[in-house]
Formats: sequence, structure tokens, C-alpha cells
Amino acid sequence: MHGACVRDGSWWWHRMTGLLQERGVSSVAPALPSCGEAGVPAGAGGPGLSEDVAAVRQVLQDSDEPTVVVAHSYGGIVTAEAVAGAGSVRHLLLISSYLPEVGQSLADFGDDGPAPFLDVDLAAGTFGVRPELLVDTFLQDCDADVRTTAADHLARQSVQVTGQPVGAAAWHEVPSTYLVCAADAGTPARLQREFARRAGRVVELDAGHHPFLSQPVAVRDLLLSL
Repeated sequence: MHGACVRDGSWWWHRMTGLLQERGVSSVAPALPSCGEAGVPAGAGGPGLSEDVAAVRQVLQDSDEPTVVVAHSYGGIVTAEAVAGAGSVRHLLLISSYLPEVGQSLADFGDDGPAPFLDVDLAAGTFGVRPELLVDTFLQDCDADVRTTAADHLARQSVQVTGQPVGAAAWHEVPSTYLVCAADAGTPARLQREFARRAGRVVELDAGHHPFLSQPVAVRDLLLSL
């Protein structure tokens, strides 16, 4: 599950897909409606957290194979509710992510006011990453190909998701591993380590916000070890 303010999950995870297939593991990257990925524009009155949760639940219901859910950043908010009651899920891998308790929202994990790398348009009801800050904040350890292409996969997201609370906390019931990205300039490692206290196991990697793009083999090996 990809994070906030991006679209085309298959692109964000494309460095992982082939590596997993080599080991006989199939994967799918759910589309998140709040990022405009369901044909309905993001914005005021548009899709929010509940639609994201429903989209992920549908993917999980489409197969009864044992599943590991990999959630990146905002994806952890969606996962907390979407995975609840999904019997096929045997492990959660949370990457630079959030583990909300019931009733918590994304806004509960931030400092006062929006992060400097975000552009919030309250009139339109959307927020997004400032393209000029994308590389230095999130992709500083990625190669040139990723750096030049990533901006094409940014999205405006419905700002309402930041304040909508989750109705379940699946990480209480499902074994979980938290991958701390120690060189993350978007979500500092000190905050990740605080979030990770709720996980069953914590692993650290000297990587930026998107280790599945900068160090996909390391992430693949961790995933296969779960």
C-alpha cells in the first residue's frame, strides 16, 4: 500500500515486483480513491479514508492466500482498519509508517501545522507534495531514473483523510514488523522509532523514505523472512 499524495502504486513498488516474482511471490498494489485513483477527483466531498479502507479490503477479499500487507507511510493508517478481520493476513510490514489506535487519525502523528514539503489547498480540499522538494525530502538516496520519474506519479489527495479517525487497529491482532528508515528526511527516524514502539518487531535500514525504490533487495529479503 503506497503512501500519501501519490498515485500509480504499481510504479512506486515496481522495483519489488520482479524480485518477488523470482521467489514465486505475487503482489498487488491497491489503488487509493482519496488520491484520485478511482475515477473520482480528490477534493472536498470526494473519497476519504473509508473509501481507501474499502478498496484495500476488496483486494484482500479477492484472494484467500496467506498474505503479508506492506504499508508505507499513510498506508499504515489505512491498514489499521482495512486489515481488521481479514483472516488471510498473517503479517504486517510497516515502512516509515503509522500505527494508529482506534479513534486516532493521521493528524495525531504530526507537529502543529502542515509539514513544509506539503502544499495544502483548503478551498479545493486537497493537499500534495511540493514537486520542488520531492527529491531532497523523499528520494535523496534513489538513482537518477527514479528521481526524474517520480514527480509524474504525484497526486493531490483529499485533505479530509488527515483528520478522519480509524475504526480499528489491526496491528493489535496481527503480527507486525516496523522498518525504520534511518535516513528519512520526510519522517525523521526519531519519530519512526516512537511510532514503532507499537509494533511487534523493529528493524532499521540506512535508507530514505522509499527503501523499496533505493534498496529493493533489502526490503525483499526482509519481506520474505516474515
